[in-house]
Amino acid sequence: MSTIGTATVTISELREFASFTACEQRYIRRSLDVGLGRQDAFKLWARDAAEAGSIRQQYAAYGALKVLRKLRPDDSGFDDLESVMGKLMSMAAFDLAQDSIGSFSAFRFLYERLLGAWVRPWLPGAFCGAAALPQIHPERRKLLLHSISEAGATAQGWSEREPSFYPEWIEKEAA
Repeated sequence: MSTIGTATVTISELREFASFTACEQRYIRRSLDVGLGRQDAFKLWARDAAEAGSIRQQYAAYGALKVLRKLRPDDSGFDDLESVMGKLMSMAAFDLAQDSIGSFSAFRFLYERLLGAWVRPWLPGAFCGAAALPQIHPERRKLLLHSISEAGATAQGWSEREPSFYPEWIEKEAA
């Protein structure tokens, strides 16, 4: 891909990230620090004991990332269904239960970066399955399930292009 094409894709990803709520943006950055091991998530993101506990639970939930990254399953067969969807839905349920991800778009953005382009065909099922669980409050369940478009749920194909923009913590300048 040309440099101009790569820049266009990155700008598109930047715009998509900017369209998310501040809460979604914060959670995505925190989750990438946890899932990719980029920063000390406790130091950067824990504002209180409750948030530190949530980050601790997130590290445990994201333990499945190592296994999922090695699997890279075939999306047309059923051999890997249980091993992939079980782990993916468990992580998705954790993330959705945190009340910080409010849409399929934000969920997809996060998981494409945590796992790569190969996960795209699996995301609608994992999102809908996790959003429909009884652990998600009924009103929230309704909002989440309405956030996935018909096109997003029934896509006939998915891009194999890897994401290029990975949002990070930005230190505030002293005034």
